Amino acid sequence: MPIKIDRIDKITGNIGKARILILGDIMLDEYLHGVVSRISPEAPVPVVEINNEQIRLGGAANVANNIRALGDEPLLVGVIGEDDAAIKLSQLLKERDISREYLIDDRERRTTIKTRIIAHSQQVVRADREDTFEISSETERQILNRLQAVAEGIAAVIISDYGKGVITASLLQKLIPFCREKNIFVAVDPKETHFFNYKGVSVITPNHHEAGFAAGKRIKTDDDLKNVAQTLLDKLKADSLLITRGEKGMSLYRANGEADHFPTVAKKVYDVTGAGDTVISSFVAAVAAGASLKEAAVISNCAAGIVVGELGTATVALPKLVEELKRNFANGG
Repeated sequence: MPIKIDRIDKITGNIGKARILILGDIMLDEYLHGVVSRISPEAPVPVVEINNEQIRLGGAANVANNIRALGDEPLLVGVIGEDDAAIKLSQLLKERDISREYLIDDRERRTTIKTRIIAHSQQVVRADREDTFEISSETERQILNRLQAVAEGIAAVIISDYGKGVITASLLQKLIPFCREKNIFVAVDPKETHFFNYKGVSVITPNHHEAGFAAGKRIKTDDDLKNVAQTLLDKLKADSLLITRGEKGMSLYRANGEADHFPTVAKKVYDVTGAGDTVISSFVAAVAAGASLKEAAVISNCAAGIVVGELGTATVALPKLVEELKRNFANGG
């Protein structure tokens, strides 16, 4: 579906004026880059000689980073530990002008760290350090208090659920009705095991594997896709469903029965790490800027096409997104 140049200008001209609350599992992504020249004598595994280290915001923090890169103000709500990783994460947030004001420090939890060892541009192994038990009722209360304190000034809530214990069923049962009452747009990047706890949201953005798993049906054909989408919309009572489909692009389904399909605009797929974060961030930023759901899907599809062409968790700056949108839809209006 083409999007007219004047609509691109109008929507992207409004991006950067909204406050968007991001709630979810906050992580630190660590990358160790190196080369392999030999096999270990201790076990049949490669020895990676590390020559470069990077740390980046991950999980819900990467969603906040994407929102900030587009120009909107992210309010990041989540739980971190009282440890060295939390100090590093706080520093990264400060560098990106993302407030840690709404974070909850919990000495009983470790800050989640995902360490990826990469050799010759290929991921060799990933090691996770994390706690995944559910947050306490007191922590839930603190999260809801933070939402209620800023509700009048936010355009949307993004729930970034990685299944690490922050997004609980009881939290969602309180949070989603509150947001609907306040007319706050709610978008969810789901964890498949929690899928049917997200009832009543504005949009949910699973990939095709997650959608098929939740519906109990593998997606092999277009009819399978349609049936899965209808099943999920019926069960969730959601306003819309955006299914990301890898090299096949995206499909947007709405509760009124309308559906649209968007072929990928990616020139190459180099790394899909963090692509889901970019999809939901750009979709919500576009909706907050006045885009229709269909226009938001076009914009997020373009943003995803940019980010998968880069190695490591990445973001898309607004000028780059505008450039790509106009390049792709120069004849659209």
